Amino acid sequence: VQLQASGGGLVQAGGSLRLSCAASGRTFSGYVMGWFRQAPGKEREFVASISWNAGRRYYRDSVKGRFTISRDKEKNTVYLEMNNLKPEDTAVYSCAANYGSRHLGDVGDDMDYWGKGTQVTVSS
Repeated sequence: VQLQASGGGLVQAGGSLRLSCAASGRTFSGYVMGWFRQAPGKEREFVASISWNAGRRYYRDSVKGRFTISRDKEKNTVYLEMNNLKPEDTAVYSCAANYGSRHLGDVGDDMDYWGKGTQVTVSS
């Protein structure tokens, strides 16, 4: 199983980026998929998640109204549309997947799958 994140880059404050997480190696029915980020010197934090079957979404408060998570079942891909980016959004963004209904932010080290990160840098 592989989760491949892409779409990061350098953008000015107020700009937009769309991250993609292409999943391969299995179907993800029954899984929750999402995004985490880690800034230098800080702990990894939950950003957003979506349940593969029902499409139920959760966001951390600081990104609500700016970020949108979605999934394309045919492409086995999860997206994170990020608008009105702020310098404090600068981090390495990683995608993850976990089987079941647990909130992705509570799974921690028990996460079933992690993908390699993609760097997002927002300049002021």
